[in-house]
Amino acid sequence: MASGGAPAPGALLCALLWAVAAAGDGPGGSHLPGAFGHVYRGTVNINAEPVYAFAYSSEPGQVDAVRVYVNSSSENLQYPVLFVVRQQKGVLSWQVPLIFRGLYQRTYNYQEVSRTLCPSEPTPEMGPSDQIIFVDVASMAPFNIAYELLVTRLENFQLETNKAFNFTASPSQPQYFLYKFPQDVDSVIIKVVSDAVYPCSVVSVQDIVCPVYDLDHNVEFNGVYQSMTKQAAITVQRKDFPGEQFFVVFVIKPEDYACGGSVPSSIHGNVNRTWNLQRTKNLQVTIVPSIKKSVYVQAMFFSFLSFLSFYLGSVVVAFVHYIRVRRKASAGRLSPEDGSGIMASSHPITASTPEGSSYGAIDESSSSGGHQLSSPERGPPAGSDTDSSVEEESDFDTMPEIESDKNVIRTKVFLYLSDLSRKDRRIVSKKYKIYFWNIITIAVFYALPVIQLVITYQTVVNVTGNQDICYYNFLCAHPLGVLSAFNNILSNVGHMLLGFLFLLIVLRRDILHRRAMEIKDVYTLDYGIPKHFGLFYAMGIALMMEGVLSACYHVCPNYSNFQFDTSFMYMIAGLCMLKLYQTRHPDINASAYSAYASFAVVICLAVLGVVFGKNDMWFWVIFSMIHVLASLALSTQIYYMGRFKIDGPDSDLGIFRRAAMVLYTDCIQQCSRPMYMDRMVLLIVGNLVNWSFAIFGLLYRPRDFASYILGIFICNLLLYLAFYIIMKLRSSEKLLPIPMFCIVATAVVWAAALYFFFQNLSSWEETPAESREKNRPCILLGFFDDHDVWHFLSAAALFFSFLFIQLFPEFFYLFSYKTVRALHYIGTTA
Repeated sequence: MASGGAPAPGALLCALLWAVAAAGDGPGGSHLPGAFGHVYRGTVNINAEPVYAFAYSSEPGQVDAVRVYVNSSSENLQYPVLFVVRQQKGVLSWQVPLIFRGLYQRTYNYQEVSRTLCPSEPTPEMGPSDQIIFVDVASMAPFNIAYELLVTRLENFQLETNKAFNFTASPSQPQYFLYKFPQDVDSVIIKVVSDAVYPCSVVSVQDIVCPVYDLDHNVEFNGVYQSMTKQAAITVQRKDFPGEQFFVVFVIKPEDYACGGSVPSSIHGNVNRTWNLQRTKNLQVTIVPSIKKSVYVQAMFFSFLSFLSFYLGSVVVAFVHYIRVRRKASAGRLSPEDGSGIMASSHPITASTPEGSSYGAIDESSSSGGHQLSSPERGPPAGSDTDSSVEEESDFDTMPEIESDKNVIRTKVFLYLSDLSRKDRRIVSKKYKIYFWNIITIAVFYALPVIQLVITYQTVVNVTGNQDICYYNFLCAHPLGVLSAFNNILSNVGHMLLGFLFLLIVLRRDILHRRAMEIKDVYTLDYGIPKHFGLFYAMGIALMMEGVLSACYHVCPNYSNFQFDTSFMYMIAGLCMLKLYQTRHPDINASAYSAYASFAVVICLAVLGVVFGKNDMWFWVIFSMIHVLASLALSTQIYYMGRFKIDGPDSDLGIFRRAAMVLYTDCIQQCSRPMYMDRMVLLIVGNLVNWSFAIFGLLYRPRDFASYILGIFICNLLLYLAFYIIMKLRSSEKLLPIPMFCIVATAVVWAAALYFFFQNLSSWEETPAESREKNRPCILLGFFDDHDVWHFLSAAALFFSFLFIQLFPEFFYLFSYKTVRALHYIGTTA
């Protein structure tokens, strides 16, 4: 309880008080002159209602605050003691015992109450003005009830900038103070700290309006507020308060459940008085100026210039590569390795199959497999294959069909890239372009409702003032306009800029590739792997949309919104895996429709996990079963290159007989040495990883279900990428400088990004008050926090990852068709 003295009243005030005391005849008592800082003890009943009068003089421009402390030993709720304080412009009243209500209709009774009266406004008069306060003590009890009364003037009622102030508060003894904006300050941050986690408290910022809402049941009626355990921070702007001043209110809650604490098991009898003592909390408040407008401008320039430098770097690399290729071309020394730049030159190395040809076909027998490979002359006519990898077989089994029968080609022990790129290039390219157009449609229909919803969230926060709705880092949340944390939104600009840059890179490579195909460039026709750009375009759009949806999530980050931030992360990881697989399996990769339908199922599961994944065991059982069955089904599809069929006689028993035979021959009889060893190793490891995830989810049921699914996607992507790299190195393929740079840059940037990601500045898995304990100040330009740096670095890391996926399969020392036949790995499993 803060206290302060008061100057002795003048002779005029003394005379006024004595006159009031002599003339005041109430129904059961008289007006008694009161002195500040003096404890008055007495009794009250239905016939005796004393009234105390406190007079003081207010100086010009001075804000005077008065605090009233009362105490009563009576715990009789039928006959409480009523205290009514009358001022010049208002009345404040309460009863003792003061009753607070908690969860499940629990009640807490307090015999000690202390309230700060709404201060009088500064007087514009030149001389001092006289003020008087009446305190009425009343009760309907037919017997005497003892009470204590203490009225004091507060000396430290107005808070100062950059100066810490310590005080104590309890549920029945709230505190509030005044703050005035200095002339050169437009925004301040109110920082409140406490050494103790509990009791749970509430910090509120309210306009200079009487009455001040300073009790647990009404503190949320006005202004901006947030719950607190050990730390709280509220950013206040001058423009929101026309009077350029505000109250900072501190309320202690009667229970801790709002802050993550437990509810006391007993609240009866003498526990009340002990409970009072336990609910006292020591607090320290410091008000510091926030950043200036110039910092906003610097932060915006930094954000855009940092990523525009990637554009400059890409232009420089493209120009240098162009000059290098032109010089070699003029000297007649152009080689396949000259296609290793970020931008393809006029002679790009890799290519798709020419129209009507079988890319990479070899007309000689494999030295290891003993299977005859098809040649362009013996290949199927252009356009004979359809988009689906599962076609009906011919009714006639003739010998020439061995060279075109998918069941024969794709089930060979030693599978070559030419065996999996037999379809017409135009058909396959159109198939993968569907990825691009579909993701644009998905992005529009997904993003618009998300934007509308987060705008609604932000509006609710601004209208209600409830800052427990959104989980910001309040020590580094810089508002702009209606946005509460503009820095968290601005930091996502990198995803959009780098995603667009990646689209430009892919577009240029696509255009140059088409030109090379038109002029029958020898390196395009005879070297590399089939080149299709549809998935790359989809990856660029997904990266841009990740920036948009991450910004939407950070408008008001909370448990319900987190799925917005992760949805396109799933798609990015899935598209990367599809692209790696499509590199060596262009004919049998999943269609856009089936891929996006699978992503839709995953997002539906994510939504169900948000709703039911917290405590419902049945959901985790169903999800784990779906996860395991999906892993087995996908493994079967990959192992048999899409040629696995369960068929049999007309009876249904034939299906089970066929399944049992496949299980015996492929899993039991050949367990020691499978037909496709490399694929089997990958799938065994992959299934072990996925089953481990399923078991972990079933046992621990992580609350952050969206991150749990994202972890599954990322682990599968990393596993397949590692397998891809190992198999390429196993085939004695050497890295060139550009791919090596992408590998190193990707690893370094991801490591730095993950360091900042795991700083945990907030967590919606906890209560808002507990989350604020993790808040930290800004670390970059006084504007961005650790999570913003994660946004910057993760955007760069994803960009380098995309470049790596684009360049890695192509820009090794490339092989012509004659070399392909000696590398048994190329096209086998990855």
